[in-house]
Amino acid sequence: MTHDAAEGAVRSSASRPARVAWGLLSALLLIWVVFEAVKHGGWVIVAAVAGVVAPDLSFLVGASGPHGHGQLPRKTVPVYNFVHRPVVALAVMLTCLVPDSPGVAVPLFTFGLAWMQHIASDRAFGFGLRTAEGWQR
Repeated sequence: MTHDAAEGAVRSSASRPARVAWGLLSALLLIWVVFEAVKHGGWVIVAAVAGVVAPDLSFLVGASGPHGHGQLPRKTVPVYNFVHRPVVALAVMLTCLVPDSPGVAVPLFTFGLAWMQHIASDRAFGFGLRTAEGWQR
């Protein structure tokens, strides 16, 4: 797929059923994140909000680099793609299995859960990983 600056933003070409599945997962994860935040309160609420916002902070990496409308700067792409992979969020969620860390386990799990919800929402709305040039795949 080739792009030029006049073409503008392009969304993922994922099939409709795939996007619906991501949307359902996103809704389920949102309910779970809210449940965990309400159940535990305090730092878990902060972790939940941070988990939803943190993946998009990758836009700040190399944000001043040359790019067209709908395209990420080349410097931003590796970080953006890394933090928008479900396996990374899942790895954060699995840190709750570390023994002797109950005060850290629940906020970290909820952070990873909210991160996963962010990824699922992006996929449901058609925003996936980027090519090396910064365009949607």
